[in-house]
Amino acid sequence: VAADEGILHASGSGVPPVTKEYCIIYNSNWVSLPKTLDNATFMTLENLTSTVLCSSAEVPSGLMKDKAVVVMRGNCTFLEKARIAQSLGAKMLLIASKTRLSAISDNKTDFEDVTLPIALIRYNDIVDMQQVLGNEVNVTLYSPPLPEFDYSMVVIFLIAVFTVALGGYWSGVAELENLKAVASPGERETRWKKEENVTFTPLTVILFVVICCVMLVLLYFFYKWLVYVIISVFCLASAMSLYNCLAALIGEIPFGQCRITCSNKTIEVRLIFLAIFCIAAAVVWAVFRNEDRWAWILQDILGVAFCLNFIKTLKMPNFKSCVILLGLLLLYDVFFVFITPFITKNGASIMVEVAAGPFGNSEKLPVVIRVPRLEHSASTLCDLPFSLLGFGDIIVPGLLVAYCRRFDVQARSSSVYYISCTIAYAVGMVLTFIVLALMKMGQPALLYLVPCTLITSSLVAWRRKEMKKFWKGSNYQVGWKP
Repeated sequence: VAADEGILHASGSGVPPVTKEYCIIYNSNWVSLPKTLDNATFMTLENLTSTVLCSSAEVPSGLMKDKAVVVMRGNCTFLEKARIAQSLGAKMLLIASKTRLSAISDNKTDFEDVTLPIALIRYNDIVDMQQVLGNEVNVTLYSPPLPEFDYSMVVIFLIAVFTVALGGYWSGVAELENLKAVASPGERETRWKKEENVTFTPLTVILFVVICCVMLVLLYFFYKWLVYVIISVFCLASAMSLYNCLAALIGEIPFGQCRITCSNKTIEVRLIFLAIFCIAAAVVWAVFRNEDRWAWILQDILGVAFCLNFIKTLKMPNFKSCVILLGLLLLYDVFFVFITPFITKNGASIMVEVAAGPFGNSEKLPVVIRVPRLEHSASTLCDLPFSLLGFGDIIVPGLLVAYCRRFDVQARSSSVYYISCTIAYAVGMVLTFIVLALMKMGQPALLYLVPCTLITSSLVAWRRKEMKKFWKGSNYQVGWKP
């Protein structure tokens, strides 16, 4: 069985004609579609979605002559419908489906006489076609080759590296302030009150990975309910993260520091307005999250803020914990992408199914950076209009980069660990994109990011003869002086 993605190019009868394109699924073993619209032959579309075309008696004589015909899916096979349509003079058969588009498969041996193009299309697209283009529509089919590389990947790369680098740097700034506070008794209590970091121990790392596994499996089986829980949590967490990120910037501005007092507590007025702004941003995204034209920008801004705050807040105490966390999450990523297809009934990857929304669910998990694809292809219309990178592929290596930055601060090593680990992350991202382009399938990015960052950090520590201190972490901080 061969299933291929193609494009239905539809043109209205207006002046100038309005055109729109829709996703179709066809079988390349049955028909070969042109790669471009050059010299394309357009046919008038006859909408017969009131019938399933399992009998020639369902259609008046002559109605299909030299036309493209769209009928509903059901009751008989694709090739049986095609034979009837061809016998009635049709030149193209479109089969509208109200369910998720799937591979077109039948026994072609008994239907060698069927030669007209057959394609599967979403029923909602037929409805949209009538609303946008009117009742008089001309159509043709083509299937442009899949581009070797989409430039949206460059945007994804820049966002990811920027977030990891900034998150690590921010964590180092916080560490420097902590060490200064420890060395200055007068600032110690004030700094501890402001400190909001959470430290991962090896035990909590293992517990965290187990929770991730359980949550992913629950999402696979109960997606249509839990997706709204994840959306709600994302709105709350991203609003708080955006506030923390912007508050850190505003704190460096020496203007607009007027305060108000309430219940014996004082707060800056500008921070109140900032909180309102962050909550409004999260609410606007929640309301318009399915608006593909611009909602992705807001999701990416909130997502970057979430990742930055997570990297800064969650502290890895030593390289040992980093190795355990990244190693276990690497196994988690590979297992749920590559191994689960051998376990699930439909042969689908649990990770991919959850990311795409199981069973064609229109609600998507807001746990990815999204950038619209810039290269034209059938995949852009069918199921991949965006290039995606999961938050985990930023946060998990970002925690190691942040540890390297804090180690640099503690050991006064001139940012060598931080810079080398950030460069290693960038190299890992490039390697991920190369494999993605070569294999033409989704990749668990941690498979490339984890070895690049861990090996590089280890080599730097070994080369500087600091592996023991790097492995044990914060034990050597005592006696640090500003």
